[in-house]
Amino acid sequence: MPSEDTAGRALSRSQAGPHPLEGSDAVRGARGAPGLPRARITAITSGKGGVGKTFVAANLAAALAARGERVLVLDADLGLANLDVVLNLVPKVTLHDVFTGKRTLDEALIEVSGGYTVLLAGSGMVEYSRLTPEVRDKLIDTLNTVAPRYDRVILDTGAGISDVVLYTVSLADEIIVVVTPEPTSMTDAYATIKVLASSQGRRHVRLLVNQRVPGIDGPGVAAQLQRVVDRHVSPGLDRPLVLELIGDVPADPSVREAVRKRQLLAECFPGCDAAQAIAAAAGKLAM
Repeated sequence: MPSEDTAGRALSRSQAGPHPLEGSDAVRGARGAPGLPRARITAITSGKGGVGKTFVAANLAAALAARGERVLVLDADLGLANLDVVLNLVPKVTLHDVFTGKRTLDEALIEVSGGYTVLLAGSGMVEYSRLTPEVRDKLIDTLNTVAPRYDRVILDTGAGISDVVLYTVSLADEIIVVVTPEPTSMTDAYATIKVLASSQGRRHVRLLVNQRVPGIDGPGVAAQLQRVVDRHVSPGLDRPLVLELIGDVPADPSVREAVRKRQLLAECFPGCDAAQAIAAAAGKLAM
């Protein structure tokens, strides 16, 4: 794991000012007006790719559905979508088709075996690699349409701190940052958390430690990140930023096998350690 000083020095790229769209009427519209029933929007993001973010999103959704929630997972990695790969789906209608007016939103909603609904994005769409007013407005319209239909909408975002990722995350009521106990992942997770605090006013971020290996525990990873945040981020804020650990998922051979089979853990290995850890995370999230 990186030292606190190493993490602090490695984040010059996160020194950007406030996100230009934070606080806009569009963002407030997506989050919904007070008192109106709507889904809780949960963004699952990460500082870097390869940490199992989409796998976590897909399996966490199944665990929440098993608890009785009506869940929609929206693949918000608009240009490099892979939720369909994880779920072994061949999408006939994607968000790209909806955004371009070729198909309706209802046609793009797919019920999956995990007991929830997915809204898949296209892959290799260069037009979604940057935030444009059109992409922003289409996302807002989509969320405003689906939010009243579900208890929870999970946004499986891209990794990093691009405009598209930050704007998508800004639409969420709560954020889960997926991190692995590796120096690069922890450093990039801290960079993401720092940007979320400065540009979106986030003061509470949830963590899910994935691929935890023997000799390392999730609470220890969360505590180390919290110390770095306390030293380098919170002193400049109106109140301290708090990291909440909701999941500690061990490295488990069953995960690799489920990925190979393109199946959910709860379907093929419901009793494995990783499946139990994700179920426990869903319990904390539903509280």
